[in-house]
Amino acid sequence: MPLSGSGKAMRVLVSEYMTALGIGRDSASPEHGMYREGRAMRDAVVADFAAIPGVEVLESSEEAGDWSLVIAPESDGILSRAVQRVPDLGNKHLGPSPDAIELTSDKLALSQHWREHKVPTPATTDREPTRCEVFPVVWKPQDGAGSTATFKLNSAFDVASAKARLAAENHTGPMILQEFVPGRAASVAFLCGPRGQVPLLPTFQLLSDDGRFKYLGGELPIPPQFAERAVRLGQRAVDCVPGLLGYVGVDLVLGNVADGSNDYAIEINPRLTTSYVGLRALADFNIAEAMLQAAKGEPLDPLRWKPGRVRFGPDGSVQSILAES
Repeated sequence: MPLSGSGKAMRVLVSEYMTALGIGRDSASPEHGMYREGRAMRDAVVADFAAIPGVEVLESSEEAGDWSLVIAPESDGILSRAVQRVPDLGNKHLGPSPDAIELTSDKLALSQHWREHKVPTPATTDREPTRCEVFPVVWKPQDGAGSTATFKLNSAFDVASAKARLAAENHTGPMILQEFVPGRAASVAFLCGPRGQVPLLPTFQLLSDDGRFKYLGGELPIPPQFAERAVRLGQRAVDCVPGLLGYVGVDLVLGNVADGSNDYAIEINPRLTTSYVGLRALADFNIAEAMLQAAKGEPLDPLRWKPGRVRFGPDGSVQSILAES
C-alpha cells in the first residue's frame, strides 16, 4: 500500500548540498571529505526510498513532492537556509524544525542547553585558547560540521600552531573551546516523531589520532555494555530538544567507568549522518521507510538487525569484520 495513504505514489525529494553544487569534488579540495560523505549518504538513502513500494524518489527541486529530505552541513547556516526553502516547494521537511536546527547547530548554545537539563557534556566557552589552559582542550568551530578546523591542543606549544593553521585554512567563523574528555568516540542515531524517539544501533567512531579528529568511518554493533550506555545518554540528549523529526545523530564519548558516569554528550547532528551507510548494512528492515513512519507518527514494528559486524568508511564502503573475542 502506498505510504501516502492514497492511490498516488508518495514523492520524496532528496537534496544533498555538497554533490548538488559539486563542492569538494576535487580530491585535493579541503571539502573533499564532506563531499564523499554527502555522496555516500545520498546514494544510500535514495536506494532505500526507491525500494519502498508506493514511493517515488525525486532528485530535482523543480518537481513538487510530499516530503523533502535535506542533507547539508550545519556550518555557516547552510542546513538552516536549505530547510527554510522547503515550504516554498510545497513539501514537508523530513527532518528537525528550524528552531531545533538552530539550537543543535550552535554548539555553544547546545552545550548550555544540555547543562540546564542536566545532560553531561564537556565544559564549553567561546573564548580563544591561551597558553595557560588546563590541557588538553579542544578548539573547534561553533557551528562546524565534521572535523573542519578542529584541533586538540595538548600543551601551550600547540596554541600558536593551531591559530596559524586556522588562518591558513581560511576559517573566520566563531570558535569554541571545549574541555577534552577521554574515552571512546561513539554515536547513536534516533528516528524521531510524534510518538518519541527510537534508537538505532550505536556505533564506534573511527577518528584520526593526529589531533584533528578526522572522521574515518565507524564500526557496529558495539559491545552491549557500551551500547546500553550510548542509548541511555543519547536518549537524554534528544529528549530535551524540542522539534526533532526524522533521523538525527548524537555524538558521544564513552568513558572508562562501567556505570557511565564519565560519559559525555558532544553534539547532535540534525540530519542524516554517515553512520546510515553502516546501519543499513545490518538492518533487516528499510531504515528510510521506518524514518517516514516515525515522522508521520505511525507505530513502528520492532527493529530487527542481522547478525554480524561491519566497518564502514566515509566514502560509503562497508566491509564485514570478525567479532572481537
